[in-house]
Amino acid sequence: MRKARYLLSLALLLAASLYLLPALQAADDPVPDSPEVTELLTQAKNHAVVLRNSTQEMSSFRLSKVSWQSHAYVLSVIKEHVNRLGEVLQQMNERDRWASPWQQTAMDRINPLAAELASNIEKTIEHVTNNEKGLYLESYPEILTSNSDVASMLWTTVSDFETYGRNKSKAGRLGTELEVPGR
Repeated sequence: MRKARYLLSLALLLAASLYLLPALQAADDPVPDSPEVTELLTQAKNHAVVLRNSTQEMSSFRLSKVSWQSHAYVLSVIKEHVNRLGEVLQQMNERDRWASPWQQTAMDRINPLAAELASNIEKTIEHVTNNEKGLYLESYPEILTSNSDVASMLWTTVSDFETYGRNKSKAGRLGTELEVPGR
């Protein structure tokens, strides 16, 4: 009799565990990653690397007296990528309700850096436009360094989140393939 109760209790416990397992697994990752946000993050990374490289190139101009036309050309490339990055971030922000928590955190950290860089680039364009012959006077070299620093921080942030998302997705697929418990 005790053995029968024990076996019945054990069977009920096992059935309850199997029944609750999907719910417990879903609680670990309540909101799945948005594939659209992941793709947009990859696009943002592509623009961020160009911005980092271009602002570093422009920052190096302060070491050699290049023409204002060279400054203007690199600034036009930077402005184009800032605008494209802004479009990508706008699309990401429009999809925030479908984004997973880490994707929302990525947006929260990327947006202010992109806004700061856009503002800095506007000021730089204004400075070059108004000071064709005085590029190396006053605070212009500091502006170039600041642009490079912000673009580097932006690239690092975007790149780190994109890498995290790619590796998280890969780990999830591998966990499923390997049937890893508690993944």
